[in-house]
Amino acid sequence: MNIITGSMTALITPFKNGKVDTNCYEYLIKRQIAQGIDAVVPVGTTGESATLSHNEHKECIEIAVAVCKGTNVKVIAGAGSNATHEACDIAQHAQAVGADGILSVAPYYNKPSQEGLYQHYKAIANSVDIPFMLYNVPGRTGVDIEASTAIRLFDDVKNIYAIKEATGNIERTIEINSQRSDFCVVSGVDSIDFPMLANGAKGIISVTANLLPNMKSKLVHCVFEGDYNTARDINNTLFPLNEVLFVESNPIPIKAAMYIAGLLDTLEYRLPLTAPSAATMKKLEEVIKNYEVIK
Repeated sequence: MNIITGSMTALITPFKNGKVDTNCYEYLIKRQIAQGIDAVVPVGTTGESATLSHNEHKECIEIAVAVCKGTNVKVIAGAGSNATHEACDIAQHAQAVGADGILSVAPYYNKPSQEGLYQHYKAIANSVDIPFMLYNVPGRTGVDIEASTAIRLFDDVKNIYAIKEATGNIERTIEINSQRSDFCVVSGVDSIDFPMLANGAKGIISVTANLLPNMKSKLVHCVFEGDYNTARDINNTLFPLNEVLFVESNPIPIKAAMYIAGLLDTLEYRLPLTAPSAATMKKLEEVIKNYEVIK
């Protein structure tokens, strides 16, 4: 099994006139490739997957695979749902069209027990053969994949190799790594990427990398090369941006930031998400001035 780690981007999904803007999507992925990212993650939660149709979801995965074909950039397809059979269907489609791995968010709203989470993930991962990453973001889903459950899944299911931890709790990384050093923890909170990596995380899945993939890639690779001072400096430099990108529900601010920077022609969301407030737009405009956004 080819383990996928490093700098990874949780891709936004651009819309135009209410539909997925496939031309812009291709451009954004090519930009990620050109700026040194290791993997792209289409249709995760940042990609507004919860409000895409199944056909749109699958099309986004297909586009990412096609654009990344022939490059060194991997595709980890978002395949999460609060219905296990739906997640299995998307995961199987992703594998069939050539995705390199799967990222599956914990089921939202249902609030299953730890046994329910175990059975849910076991079923999805067993439906495919490619590398599989759990995704723990209790602030959005209402349920926490406890370390013991994640480790049980890692031990019992051959292709589960990693967990994206978005609890914001560095202790969780240490708890997992202290028991299973080969179980890859991936940072899912931009502001603490450096401390997560310094404490054993094997990569990041970043929202901020939609805007600045070059800086996020450099941060990760500096840690891997042992240059902790440079990595820390990058993390500190990015802190004001990381902070403002989460003043409203993700991906509202990151899409607005990309629009301000000229990376998106239109600023559209799927209801129930709406455009950011005027105050948020002003904050974004002020903060973005401090960074060089390479198109």
